[in-house]
Amino acid sequence: MNKQGTGNGNNDEYETLMNMLGASVSKHLLDEHFTLIWANDYYYDLIGYSKEEYEEIYQNQCDRYYINDELGIHDEELWEKIGEKVVQAVQEGKSGFRSSYKMRRKSGEYIWVNMSATFIDEYIDGCQVSYTVMTDISDVMKMKMEQSITYDNLPGFVAKYRVEENLNFILMEANTRFLDFFGEDSWKNMDYSLFRKNIEQNKEIFLENQERLLSGKPVHFTVRMNSWKGSEAWFQINAVCVEWQAGYPVYLVVYIDVTNETELRHMQRQLEKQAEELRNALGLAEKANQAKSDFLSRMSHDIRTPMNAIIGMTDIAETHMDDADRVKDCLKKISLSSQHLLGLINDVLDMSKIESGKMALQNDIMSLPEVLENIVAIMQPQLKLKNQQFSIRLKNVIHEQFFSDALRLRQVFLNILSNANKFTPEGGKITMDVEETESPDPDTAMFTFVVRDTGIGMTPEFLEHIFDAFSRERDSRVDKTEGTGLGMAITKKIVELLKGNIEAESRPGQGTTFRISMPLKIEQNTLAEKQFPELHVIVVDDDAVMCNYTVEMLQRIGVYAEWTDSGEKALKKIEETKRAGGRYDAVILDWKMPDMDGLQATRHIRSLCGKELPILIISAYDWSDIEKEALEAGVSGFLSKPVFISTLCRGLRKYVVGRQQSKLQEISDIGTDFKGRRFLLVEDNMLNQEVAKELLEDLGAQIEIAADGAQGVDAFSQSPKDYYDLILMDVQMPVMDGYEATRTIRALSRSDAETVPILAMTADAFAEDISMAKQSGMNGHLAKPLDRTTLNRAINKYMKTSSSGSKKL
Repeated sequence: MNKQGTGNGNNDEYETLMNMLGASVSKHLLDEHFTLIWANDYYYDLIGYSKEEYEEIYQNQCDRYYINDELGIHDEELWEKIGEKVVQAVQEGKSGFRSSYKMRRKSGEYIWVNMSATFIDEYIDGCQVSYTVMTDISDVMKMKMEQSITYDNLPGFVAKYRVEENLNFILMEANTRFLDFFGEDSWKNMDYSLFRKNIEQNKEIFLENQERLLSGKPVHFTVRMNSWKGSEAWFQINAVCVEWQAGYPVYLVVYIDVTNETELRHMQRQLEKQAEELRNALGLAEKANQAKSDFLSRMSHDIRTPMNAIIGMTDIAETHMDDADRVKDCLKKISLSSQHLLGLINDVLDMSKIESGKMALQNDIMSLPEVLENIVAIMQPQLKLKNQQFSIRLKNVIHEQFFSDALRLRQVFLNILSNANKFTPEGGKITMDVEETESPDPDTAMFTFVVRDTGIGMTPEFLEHIFDAFSRERDSRVDKTEGTGLGMAITKKIVELLKGNIEAESRPGQGTTFRISMPLKIEQNTLAEKQFPELHVIVVDDDAVMCNYTVEMLQRIGVYAEWTDSGEKALKKIEETKRAGGRYDAVILDWKMPDMDGLQATRHIRSLCGKELPILIISAYDWSDIEKEALEAGVSGFLSKPVFISTLCRGLRKYVVGRQQSKLQEISDIGTDFKGRRFLLVEDNMLNQEVAKELLEDLGAQIEIAADGAQGVDAFSQSPKDYYDLILMDVQMPVMDGYEATRTIRALSRSDAETVPILAMTADAFAEDISMAKQSGMNGHLAKPLDRTTLNRAINKYMKTSSSGSKKL
């Protein structure tokens, strides 16, 4: 039957009896702390603390007595030994246990105690109670340890040292052999020159063992010592702590002369060399392992960013199935995020990049507006979650299409913006300035990208290492923040591979600024600037930089434009112009402005000018989020920030001039109609056949299919000359793979075999796969999964450059 006890020891007769025993008696709970619930006077005398001190410092918890970080107490091994005995006795159903342990006193000295515990049939708060009796046996243990060694009968020198701080060895006892070798002046310790010399020449090995020596642990090592006669000898040192004095350990040390043991010395050197090699190998392995762990941790974060957008947009689409425009918008953003996610997966799979740090860059046509639009779409969910202000401002941006690696550039911006988002508090501000400057090379544009935030900033010490691999500042404000994706070290590497430069400025509490300067090779076949009919436009934005840039862009395309920095000023200008008999052809309004925002301004303008005046809203916010209230207020259309010249052209044509498609879209559609073209699709997977066939036929092409490389060769060799305009070749197929099929086709004795464009299709996106495709005679490489945009761009490129005599059917 369980008994309930209070454990408060208030019975005077009981306490008197316990104190008369002349030994430490205590009462404990068998919980994780071995909590003390009562003890007699001898218990506190034994440990050197008063009852009040013990309760205040350790809260009667025995584990805190042995392990307390605040007091610098780390007797984990001693506590583990006691705990193991308790657990073992309980598990084996024993009524208690008996054993001997070292125990620290308040003075810092350690004593030996014999501990005898008895488990009784009493429970407090569900925990069984144990009575423990402890007896000081330090003298017995000391005698036992010292008597186990007879100094003069040992094969070597024997001495006893007290080891104090800073490797201060105090000689306390020594046998005759020791004094014969080292001299009678050894008692002078550090005042004896030979003593100092022997300590100094072995300082490295002593320092390696310093922590063990000061903690009273046994040590074993080899030293080179000099005698008082000038001879030299090698000694194997074996030392064991036998007692403590004034808080310092006292060691019994045995010196064994191994000078003439050539084989032992040789083995020692070999062991030391192997140990060093093993330490180095272990260090390298740990670094490599840590590097991979950190990389995968950061890659996990990088993958989560587009995944958040995909999952969020999927949920939104499911709840708006009856709204076709909303679903289309969601699908567009899912597609953008999927493309970014696919690029990250390609990096993870390309193990050669992870192992060697090498990255291969793609050099394809890149749309800067598209890159920045993707960034806004991916970052919006995180920015909304923390209610942060975000804007991208353009300055002197003339060119929009370049030859570069869009994925890598997007990775750089997303990594920096993700960090800004994480380390900027709610309601904070993040800006990205994009400026084009003159370049000495007419085919190249120089760009500067500056990302600023109002976040927590960085210390100068950490800022020096911001671009070191896997560096992260130790700060309680960011300890729970997720990792930094690919890391700033890899971000810097990408920037350098793009022939750019990245710098960081920051101060604690004052935010951070990243500045990237980079040359971008201009794609010359871009849209020529369209001149518009005479239009008079007013731009309204509280950001003067944004206003100036927008007005400059409008003037470049022949539109007369002026600007003002508030809704109230805009209303006055519109009213004054109307009274003077003039009119504005369009108003371009920022959505978020102080005093009067775009929504309020729109309502006032409508009441003043009616429904005829086109009012265009510009915003970095998602149009779907503000569309309903914007249309209800009378907004005509939406322009997404950042506002490029192409953005203005599309907006003016659609909402002002009245044309539904801009010239930019028309030009981007040139070549998308492959009507009259015949393509040979060589693919063994039926599902992949269906996807590729559907996408290509939607673009107007006629598709013929071969199920493996051998069938592809037969289809081409049996076709008339110039029958196929292009061949899409899978790489991994049965019977004959794509590489071999391409080599076979190129070797055929017909002129179009050399000129027909052949594009590889493969799920492998490694740099070596692209190289193998080119070596086999293929013109280009398409990484699966395929999408309409990628297919259109790649095929259109080779339709333009091909000399295969492509014709209409």
